[in-house]
Amino acid sequence: MHFLLIDLYLLAAGIVAGLLSTIAGMASLVSYPVLLSMGLSPVAANVTNTASQIFTGIGSTLSSAPELNSAKHATGVVTAWALSGSVLGCILLLAAPAESFAKAVPFLIAFAGCLMLYSLFAKAKPVKVTKPHPLLKGLAVFIVGIYIGYFGASAGVIMLAILILTEHLPFATTNAIKNFVSFSANFLAMCIYAFTAAIHWDLVIKMGIGFLIGGWLGPKIVRHVPIRPLRIVIAIAAFGLAGYLFITTY
Repeated sequence: MHFLLIDLYLLAAGIVAGLLSTIAGMASLVSYPVLLSMGLSPVAANVTNTASQIFTGIGSTLSSAPELNSAKHATGVVTAWALSGSVLGCILLLAAPAESFAKAVPFLIAFAGCLMLYSLFAKAKPVKVTKPHPLLKGLAVFIVGIYIGYFGASAGVIMLAILILTEHLPFATTNAIKNFVSFSANFLAMCIYAFTAAIHWDLVIKMGIGFLIGGWLGPKIVRHVPIRPLRIVIAIAAFGLAGYLFITTY
């Protein structure tokens, strides 16, 4: 019974994290602390969390096919930049302890919340919003890719904020691109960590089933909820998570 409860605990955590990942890009708000509670070290929890999130990507990609097909070029360009950054992030993790980068996480997430709120303000203005230079947008995505490969906690909310400000697509489409890019970067990172780090595959499978369910349900929920309130909720959640991580880190 004890092992059954643990399995249910991991499954439930995976479902909630999968929903948070596809809707708000904040899966690690749930999955990372859960893995720490299982007795894993921060680095082991980090790489195991990365591997588990692959299942979210599978579910969300299948569920977001219409949105991704409508923006193939944008998806391809953003994914290429993110994958390049993810490789560098993996190299950095293998060369330095994750704790050093974790100190920057609260500030990155708070910045993402600010970007999310700014996007609401910018969209409300009755003026034409011009797209940034492709190189600047690419570099921003590249940096987030580094973060995904190195640590990745709530990188999705930062990616979502950047895409909202630069792509000017329907929110469901932007969210679908964010999910696919995160999936691709996490998959590449998992392939690297499989040979260089201690991934706990038993926990990956158990939590991954929940991630798959949550990842499949998330895009369907996004299609049927009011967009503006959702962005506000994401921004508030980002500030809350930033505060929590700041307290626990410092």
